[in-house]
This record gives sequence, structure tokens and C-alpha cells, in this order.
Amino acid sequence: MIWRDFLHLTIGSVRAQGLRSFLTALGIAIGIAAVVLLTAIGEGIHRYVLNEFTQFGTNLVAVQPGRSTTMGGSVGAFGNTRPLTLDDAAALKRLPRVINVEPVVAGNARVEAGGKQRRTNVYGVGSAFPEVFNFQVASGRFLPADDPRAARAFAVLGSQLRRELFGDVNPLGQTLRVGGDRYRIIGVMDSKGQVLGFDVDDTVYIPTAKALDLFDRDSLMEIDVLYEPGANVDEIVESVRRVLTARHGREDFTIVTQQQMLDVLGSVLDVLTFAVGALGGISLLVGGVGIFTIMTIAVRERTPEIGLLRALGAERGQVLALFLGEAMVLAAIGGLAGLLLGLGVAWLLTFAVPALPVHITWSYVLIAELLAAAVGLAAGVWPARHAAGLDPVEALRTE
Repeated sequence: MIWRDFLHLTIGSVRAQGLRSFLTALGIAIGIAAVVLLTAIGEGIHRYVLNEFTQFGTNLVAVQPGRSTTMGGSVGAFGNTRPLTLDDAAALKRLPRVINVEPVVAGNARVEAGGKQRRTNVYGVGSAFPEVFNFQVASGRFLPADDPRAARAFAVLGSQLRRELFGDVNPLGQTLRVGGDRYRIIGVMDSKGQVLGFDVDDTVYIPTAKALDLFDRDSLMEIDVLYEPGANVDEIVESVRRVLTARHGREDFTIVTQQQMLDVLGSVLDVLTFAVGALGGISLLVGGVGIFTIMTIAVRERTPEIGLLRALGAERGQVLALFLGEAMVLAAIGGLAGLLLGLGVAWLLTFAVPALPVHITWSYVLIAELLAAAVGLAAGVWPARHAAGLDPVEALRTE
């Protein structure tokens, strides 16, 4: 059997049962479209979260009070955790290849200005905050580099809080009450928007020591260390560990690198992307069942044709290839239609729902198309083997 006859018979069989072929290919198309669309949404969310997370910089090491892991036993009086202090932050700033450090305290408090009041996020930070976290000052200036323990009562507003309290009035130089204490407003931050669901613009920044008093805390929530690009992060971590262990007498703190956080976040998002892709794969399996059913019916209906082909000299392998080819054609048509449908819906979503992150990953598209071909091949194997195994004389008798 020459290739031209093979293609003519295969495509002709598909066209002869147009409605049946359309419905069969539709099952594969829906599966491919689901895989393409769901993985596009999953990958879009993946990239969005990572971009949100890394916009604060990547050369960061965070130090938090307390150990995240223990050896599993009670240590009694020796189990007390020493607080992270401003002196600890100053000691870390003197380490080689460290650009700056940022002692952070956060909470929520009532703020009042211009006859208006509301509750908002309050961050106790140092003068290096914009440099460490890639923030920009829109007007005025950020907190000055005062003595950390005797910082002046200055405050910097987030852009949203500035609009809520002052509207179009310039807030610089005006007085703001935070938890009952008076602060002089010296700056307004540039808009940063929402980051992982948190509105960082609805915020007021005050000196760290003032925030410790405001929230009645004796320990910083975190010390963030900004190190030079290209520096070995393991060496930075070891230096931080050595200094704080010497100051505290033991390792009663946790060090987390930005890369560790990104790795954990990335692994979680990879599982999410795979899970939504697997949901689309279920539709492909349903399409495969449709191909199997249709091919089984086709073999039964075309038994006399199979007997005639065998009587004219067609070998079993040629009959097998003929029915496998028909299953592959159905899967290919469905796969191409599903690809176009999935890409079209993803393109429409980017315009109809701009807030929904959608990103087409061509590797997933290729995997989906290969999977469609594999499903078509697997679904057609048994019917094709059954057709190839028919006895020619018995097949002709069914005419």
C-alpha cells in the first residue's frame, strides 16, 4: 500500500463520518484547550507572585528571633531567647560586604491628622529602608540617620495614607499623631501598590525605637541585611551567625536567605501549575475514551471492508497502521483545534480580565500536543489490533 492510498483511506474514513469525527475530535480539543488555558493561568500566577516577591531586591538575608528548628528536647532556663536589638543590627552593619541593615518592627495603630483619624499599618524602620527594600520617596525625604536610640519624632507617609488624611494638601511639615504620640511629617513615599495582597501604601513609617515603645516590644521583628551583589551568600550567612552567636551566647535566632524563600515559594507554585495542568489532563483522558469508543465501533462497522483489504493482499501491519493512523488524525485535528481555542481564550482573558495574570508557556503547549498524540495512539491500539487480527474469510462473510 503506497502512502497516497494510505492517506486517502485514512482521511476518507474520517470525512465519511463527519459528525462522529467532529464530536470525537471535540473531546480532545476541549482537553488541550483546558491544559493550555489552566497552565497559562498557573504560570501567570507563578510569575506574578515571584515578581511581587523579588521587587524588594534579591541580595537580602533576614534574621528573626528564635530558632525555627530545635533538637526536640526541653532546655529549661537555657531555652530563653534573647531579643534582637538595635545594637545587634549595628554589629551586623560592620560586617564585610554588607551594604546596610534594616531593623524592622511592624504593627497596627490609630493615626490622626487634620481632624481625621483611622487605623493603619505602622512600620518602625531605619534610615536605610528605601535602599534595602527598593522603595522611592515621592516628596520630602525619608527618616534621617539619627542615633537609633534617640531618633527624632519624624514620620513618613505611604501614598494611600497621605491621600486619606490630607487629600490634595501638602502634608510636609504637618503634625501626625500615631498611637497618641506626635510626629512631624517629613516625607511621602512613592506608590508601590499591593504586594501579595498587602497594601504597602496604606502605611506610616516611624523610627524603629519609637515603634518598639509604641508596641511595647523588647525585640525587633526582623533584621534585614543587604549585601553586595556577587557576594557569596553562604559567607554572609556564616558571618551573621558568628556575630550574633557571640553576642547572644548561643544560636537563638533564625537566618533566612532570599534565595531560600524563593526556592520554597517556587516549589509551591510549581506544584500549583502542575495541579491545574493535571486537571486539564483529565479532559484529555475523556477525549481518549471517546476515540477508543469510536474506533471500536468503526472496526465493527467496517469489518467487511477489512476483509476485502485482506483479500486484496493487505497485510496485518498495514491494516493496523490504517486504523492507528485514523486515531492519530482524529487526535491531531482535536489537538490543533484545542491549541487554537486555548490560545484564543488566554488572549481574550488578558484583555477582559487584566488583573488575572496569564502567561503562555510553550513547553506546556508542546507537552499537551504530544500528550494528545499519545492519547490518540493509545486509544487506537486495541481497536487497530483487533481489526488487524480479523480473519479475512470471516470478515467477508459479515457483508
